[in-house]
Amino acid sequence: MGSSEFSLFQQSPKRSAFHKAPSLIADGFLFVGGASLALSVVWAFLTFINPTTISFDSILAWNAGPCGPDLSSDPPEPTFYDDENLSYAFGEPVKDWDSKRREWLKLHPSFAAGAEADNRVLLVTGSQPTVCKNPVGDHLQLRFFKNKVDYCRIHGHDIFYNSVLLDPKGTGFWAKYPLLRAAMLAHPESEWIWWVDSDAVLTDMEFKLPLERYKDHNLVVHGWWNMVYEQKSWTSLNAGVLLIRNCQWSLSLLDKWASMGPQGPNPEKWGKIQKSLIKDKAYPGSDDQSALVYLLIKEKSRWAAKIYLESEYYLHGYWLGIVDGLDGISKGYMEIDKEVDLLRRRHAEKVSLFYGQMREKYMRERGIWRENKRRPFVTHFTGCEPCSGEHNGMYTWEACWNGMQKALNFADNQVLRRFGFVHPDLLNSSLVSPLPFDFPDA
Repeated sequence: MGSSEFSLFQQSPKRSAFHKAPSLIADGFLFVGGASLALSVVWAFLTFINPTTISFDSILAWNAGPCGPDLSSDPPEPTFYDDENLSYAFGEPVKDWDSKRREWLKLHPSFAAGAEADNRVLLVTGSQPTVCKNPVGDHLQLRFFKNKVDYCRIHGHDIFYNSVLLDPKGTGFWAKYPLLRAAMLAHPESEWIWWVDSDAVLTDMEFKLPLERYKDHNLVVHGWWNMVYEQKSWTSLNAGVLLIRNCQWSLSLLDKWASMGPQGPNPEKWGKIQKSLIKDKAYPGSDDQSALVYLLIKEKSRWAAKIYLESEYYLHGYWLGIVDGLDGISKGYMEIDKEVDLLRRRHAEKVSLFYGQMREKYMRERGIWRENKRRPFVTHFTGCEPCSGEHNGMYTWEACWNGMQKALNFADNQVLRRFGFVHPDLLNSSLVSPLPFDFPDA
């Protein structure tokens, strides 16, 4: 316990009360005298300015000031919202968005202040507007959404859940692009829009997006450059989870990207073009993932420099290679907690990130901070189709169901632990047990 994180539990050598008493008394008189003098000066100054409205309570609250963004006002000065030609939908391109957004932030300085302004995130997700065909589909959708709400609450992110088609042509995987465009316009205070497919589970509730890593980029997806350019593979990246910066470059990309889908004039043509370029393409028609691979290959000079393909952690993790290892990952984390006293300390959920950063430090020192030993950040149930139930023939529904239960309960355990409970069996969502004090070393 030589590290600085643990110093708060280390006490200085004790002195006797006999030796401490004179010093304490002297310090006490000095403190009271100084505080009284300061209050007297403030009282006299404020009374001189406005002798009719000053009270002792107002002095105590004098320096309180607003905390966080000001949600109670909107200045009357015109902004882009007052432009009748601005459209949230695809069609007419948004122009000069960076300066329009910058002007809005100038009028709302509380949103532009502080270190978090450049890293403000809006998580966007959604599902179809109708009832799921799968009898357990709506239950699963609720649990998937709860998982995302839990993560956003812990990390201080905003979240928006959509259940309507903003463009009737944009169905399936194309449905998110009108929503991403509208979200940028509706949330100029957000620097990043984070799309997460409805069937993706955030399975490391402590992991913090490394946004500083992406300071020179505008789009982040999971993938590998060599698979894009050497293999021209459909699986070279995944567009089901992505981070996109709220800027003009991104709006231009969305216009181009969506034009290759059903929102564009000729999606059938684009499907054939994509298939001729990407030999392992899974869908006969145009799909958004193939469209992005196409843009990276054919319009590399325009887009590639601002796109980050993330492979250091699971921004998208294929569920079939993850779920069977979750029990072992849990045991590995508990071993670290057994070794480090402070990680077992009960604490408020609001300070979970402090302990998460401490745990990350020890995982790295132990060499456990690698895939298959660390918690996967995102476990994506591609092909399981929990709402429709029409899963890929490669899997059985039982495998999908058990995998989803494991991943959801694995994530939920990280949340429930702050409330004093845990799922002892990852395959039993209904059963929870109270945690003993000093878990897991009890």
